[in-house]
Amino acid sequence: MQALETLARDARALAQGEAVPVTGPEAEVARQLQICNACRYCEGFCAVFPAMTRRLEFPKADVHFLANLCHNCGACLHACQYAPPHDFAINIPKAMAQVRGQTYADYAWPPALGRLYQRNGLVLSVALALGLALFLLLAAALQGSLWADAPRGDFYRVFPHNLLVGIFLPVFAFVVFALGMGVRRFWRDIKPVTGGVDVAAPAAAEATHSVLRLKYLDGGHGEGCPNEDDAYTLSRRRFHHLSFYGFLLCFLATSVGTLYHYLFGWVAPYDLPSLPKLLGGAGGAMLVLGTAGLWRLNRRRDPAHGDRAQKPMDLGFIALLFLTALTGLLLWWGRGTPAMTMLLCAHLGAVMALFVTLPYGKFAHGVFRTAALLRFAAEKRLPNPVGLGSD
Repeated sequence: MQALETLARDARALAQGEAVPVTGPEAEVARQLQICNACRYCEGFCAVFPAMTRRLEFPKADVHFLANLCHNCGACLHACQYAPPHDFAINIPKAMAQVRGQTYADYAWPPALGRLYQRNGLVLSVALALGLALFLLLAAALQGSLWADAPRGDFYRVFPHNLLVGIFLPVFAFVVFALGMGVRRFWRDIKPVTGGVDVAAPAAAEATHSVLRLKYLDGGHGEGCPNEDDAYTLSRRRFHHLSFYGFLLCFLATSVGTLYHYLFGWVAPYDLPSLPKLLGGAGGAMLVLGTAGLWRLNRRRDPAHGDRAQKPMDLGFIALLFLTALTGLLLWWGRGTPAMTMLLCAHLGAVMALFVTLPYGKFAHGVFRTAALLRFAAEKRLPNPVGLGSD
């Protein structure tokens, strides 16, 4: 309800030609960036500070752009002479994280689901995965296939192929549509304040390179992000890489399996050394390692590096990724045993819960951050605004 009221208020302000009012976290980011703009010690750390220097003021859309450009590495906090307990109380990672959390909910479609997941991410994620798994277990029990061997581990003897497609295709379509609606609104808001030009091929290539390498998790000096005890480490970047590319390999395995089924008539299950099995096994192992590492880092990270209120949402996404990968690997191991049906239900429940929550959790930040990096790469190629000196 609060999200709907906020959207209605903003729409009325725009219709009347008024400036959209800023929230408390947005005003705090603007205050801190005014001070940072006078100091500029961190100008070479990441994309946020060069983009900041192109601005003299920081209205709502600019704050949203810069907050999603921030990778929350924490390096600027550790380098800042005005960080708490200084009276200026500059903490860019925390201030940006609070605004990012707000944008996940503000740009979510429909907005009410974004608010719900923001407050109860971990509990909602695990409860949804368990609930869906129990529902599937009940369906299997009613068919009398809860504890029985299936020839060659045939999943479709438990749940017919067309039934699974009928369940997951609408969910996948909803995820794509909801994320598309959110990033469309985000792009529409930040494009005018980042030069208004379209993203040319060189800018797109630079942004893609930054995304795939997670360039701005290097701490601005190649040594990584500071964690507890001010120690710099590349662990966060490496665990993100394992999780990101593990997820892509798992998705690619499913896509290849779909092509096998519809294009060549090769019906699952597939055995080694088939491409779906190789991609899925490698991706699942990477995802388990990556998410376990991210969970550990998240639990141990200095509270000053982010927004404590977002921990449930962060941990909920990590938990669902971990459960999806782990149950997938266990299903691979137990495919030919009587436990296959229960493992299949657990895996399908985790996968469905993951996809249903994708538009409302930390997965959305990857989409918004990619959009922000594209706009940054386009904006940096423009001449400096009038009054800010020559390039």
